[in-house]
Amino acid sequence: MLYVESSALVKRYVAERDSDVARRLMNVEQALITSRLAEIEVRRNLARLLGGSDLTSKRQEFQVDLQAFEIVELDDATFDDAAHIAEETLCRSLDAIHLAAARRASPNATVLTFDRRQAEAARAIGLSVLGI
Repeated sequence: MLYVESSALVKRYVAERDSDVARRLMNVEQALITSRLAEIEVRRNLARLLGGSDLTSKRQEFQVDLQAFEIVELDDATFDDAAHIAEETLCRSLDAIHLAAARRASPNATVLTFDRRQAEAARAIGLSVLGI
């Protein structure tokens, strides 16, 4: 299982450093997972980085692609785990929510991220990391 965090997911739609790596890793994995939080973060970043018809087409592409992902809903247990992760690793709050969602999906999930601080926190709680 590959938990695809927002920094990696944006690379599927916007040409950035390591976009080719992110796309390749997502294309290889059969079981892609993300959280409801990623939907908000990706849409925000698409709006920040794109405009006009590019934004419209990439947003639509994202909404279609999202249907192939298993979506981890954010509930009380996930937020409680995120609070523990934040206390343990001192990572940013949204990173802790992503990591808790990954752990909820599977304790053996691998996290695809291009965010160095999030990768460090993921490794600190025993999750495998790809991307960075």
